[in-house]
Amino acid sequence: MKTNIVDVFCIIDDFSKLFDEAIKKKTLEEEDKKRRNRKFKMSDSEVMTILILFHLSRYRDLKAFYLQYITHSCRSEFPHLVSYNRFVELQSRVGFKLIAFLNMCCLGQCTGISFIDSTPLKACHIKRAHGHRTMRGWAQKGKSTMGWFYGFKLHIVINDRGEIINYQITPGNCDDREPLKDGTFTKNLFGKLIADRGYISQNLFDRLFVDDIHMITKIKKNMKNSLMHLYDKVLLRKRALIETVNDMLKNVCQIEHTRHRSVNNFVTNLISGIIAYNILPKKPELNIEIIRNPNFPISA
Repeated sequence: MKTNIVDVFCIIDDFSKLFDEAIKKKTLEEEDKKRRNRKFKMSDSEVMTILILFHLSRYRDLKAFYLQYITHSCRSEFPHLVSYNRFVELQSRVGFKLIAFLNMCCLGQCTGISFIDSTPLKACHIKRAHGHRTMRGWAQKGKSTMGWFYGFKLHIVINDRGEIINYQITPGNCDDREPLKDGTFTKNLFGKLIADRGYISQNLFDRLFVDDIHMITKIKKNMKNSLMHLYDKVLLRKRALIETVNDMLKNVCQIEHTRHRSVNNFVTNLISGIIAYNILPKKPELNIEIIRNPNFPISA
């Protein structure tokens, strides 16, 4: 962890300085209003680093991670530590910068083979939805393969190396096909897009095909069988790759819990968890060897 702290901090600090300079050039100053412009004790880079390191640690509680690990074992790396309550206040300031860092520096590139899926993010137990206040107006009731839930959906697209290409957060009652109708969500995609049966739609297939995206799904039981290339069938069998990524996001990077006290902290926790996953040295990847045989061609 000690070595990772320096590496992660250097990357974030370089980005933070460039980001602050770019924002300062675009910001209009108020001449009449006086400001103290007093610097915070902890920099934004330090706060962002701690949030990302939390998702790379074995801790499941940010408070325990900060009080038990950071304050005791990382005094030399973070000499200007503040109280935990103050750290939570500073955490809400870096949400926008974390989103910018993820979108500009951490997302992967499309390789021609992509997988798409959604996973529920519970805000609370479904039976307590009527009394939940923190996410009221944002979270909605939805249904997944595991049953009903109250919260949000995280839609992700990954490449064959397990890197997240794009993501989108929607209420729990949003249709899985809805993000694909947004041009900004698929603008960097090309080639084959492997999805489950929930994405079946002829209109959506035609729209994506015009944009050079070939969506491949299994057919439902009440649908007629259709011819499919052998290579596409192999890719469909490898769709468990994105299920593994969703499992790592939830159980390794801890993007889901029901202890949030504000929407802002929910987004900050989610984004820092996705960043932590993208900087993991090892990710699940797709290993397919294409054997070129003139007597039995199977390549696409």
